[in-house]
Amino acid sequence: MIVHNRKDKLEIIGLMSGTSLDGLDIAHTSFDFKGNQVAFELLNCETTPYDSEILTEINKYNSLSVPEMLILDKKIGNFFAEKVSEFIKKNKLNKNQIDAIACHGQTIFHQPNYGFTYQIGCGSTLAYHTGIKVINDFRTRDVIAGGQGAPLVPIGDFNLFSNQAQSFLNIGGFTNISFKKENKIIAFDICPGNLPLNLLANKLGFAFDKNGDIAKTGTIIPEILQTLNSIEFYQMNPPKSLGTEWLEGEFYKFLVGKYEPKDLLRTIVEHIAFQISTILNKEKIVSVFITGGGAKNNFLIDRIKMHFEGQVMIPEMKIIDFKEALVFAYLGALYLRNESTTLISVTGAERHVCSGVLHIPGF
Repeated sequence: MIVHNRKDKLEIIGLMSGTSLDGLDIAHTSFDFKGNQVAFELLNCETTPYDSEILTEINKYNSLSVPEMLILDKKIGNFFAEKVSEFIKKNKLNKNQIDAIACHGQTIFHQPNYGFTYQIGCGSTLAYHTGIKVINDFRTRDVIAGGQGAPLVPIGDFNLFSNQAQSFLNIGGFTNISFKKENKIIAFDICPGNLPLNLLANKLGFAFDKNGDIAKTGTIIPEILQTLNSIEFYQMNPPKSLGTEWLEGEFYKFLVGKYEPKDLLRTIVEHIAFQISTILNKEKIVSVFITGGGAKNNFLIDRIKMHFEGQVMIPEMKIIDFKEALVFAYLGALYLRNESTTLISVTGAERHVCSGVLHIPGF
């Protein structure tokens, strides 16, 4: 494998677009690889919402033809390029100092058991229009090596935040955790996160349930809670990961019937808090560092605290909002240094890989 860039100091723009579709996170970061622990700085960051047309198309991805999907791939690549260019101009950055853009892309399909995962947002389009190298497709090579291709954030959790807590929880569209066990980093998806909560809030005319205020007024539906907690996925051992296909096929089918959305919200909040706390307590974890949009859901955090026996730690807002974009920037830096971007104890791959695809802007 070619060593791309073995510099100790790297400046990367990380892009993250999660399954909750709340926008594109842009994080301008710097990394210093000298010393025992990687030093980082989150220099500039912002979230920009998707254009409504693109958002509509992403939400109906299941019905898109192959040509329509390829067109959407280019549209998102152009959208990313436009927003990054605006970000660079607004923050008066010298793009010649940016070593690369590390782009997660928008996950459309994630079925590692069938050997594929697919994120759209054309890397070549992004590289051409920004004039900056782009690294994307961080999951595929791990899947080829027999892994889940997810989660990828734990390598950043333990290399960038290891002094903060014993375990790391991200509540985005899905909820995932990482922690050390017998000196190995273990990580996996626990359960859904914001996706079903946002879906129900949408039915009430809201983009999301701010602070969990609507859920707080609801009543738990015991039979639904029991059914959700009995889903087969929760009995499986890691490595394991979730995708939107799983929600459509295995989760949402239990939310039909004459139930009030506020009661379903209350029930799902309890379900999420229970599943998270079950893992934390089972693994005898004493402290958890929570990020992602769910960290702002005060009611959900209160329910986790009610069930969890240890300490819940909520970082500053900038880290809550941009940790994943920061970590993908870090994965981009690892790629440029030709270092492993995955952990086999996390993904289940047969070997460590330097995963990603490099796109050169051209001449």
